[in-house]
Amino acid sequence: MVTSGGNWAQLIKRANALAEQLNQRQQTVATAESCTGGGIGYLLTEIAGSSNWFNGGLITYTNALKQRLLGVSSEVLEQQGAVSSACVEQMARGAIAQCQSDWAIAVSGIAGPGGGTDEKPVGLVWMAISDETCCDSYQQVFAGDRSEVRLATIDFVLKRLIEKLKK
Repeated sequence: MVTSGGNWAQLIKRANALAEQLNQRQQTVATAESCTGGGIGYLLTEIAGSSNWFNGGLITYTNALKQRLLGVSSEVLEQQGAVSSACVEQMARGAIAQCQSDWAIAVSGIAGPGGGTDEKPVGLVWMAISDETCCDSYQQVFAGDRSEVRLATIDFVLKRLIEKLKK
């Protein structure tokens, strides 16, 4: 298990670092969120001038919205579930298309306290980062309560996008 982390000051610092990278590259990002419920978009828009690099986001908490707004296939949802690599990758690609952005972040997980199984425990989160040519997905099991899982997810995925942009 990955220990949860990410206090608000740390997250703001991370969001500022992302803003700097996107501004330097003159690129934009969008979000497709499930278990974070818009938390990534909220954090990013805390940064003054975020309209220069944040195109928007979709909170698709239900499978029906994942399908309708982001183009997640019913086959993926039926066979692998919403908390899967295939789902978040389709969510990320859908966010790029819907928000006309250069990059997208997608997250779907089980923040708890209930809903977990032996196969997919509470704290399991799948995340994807995509541009138009490549989509990478990441799986983590975060420790902590619902809030801690959500904050750790935001911290993890922003850190990964910053690393990609620095390459």
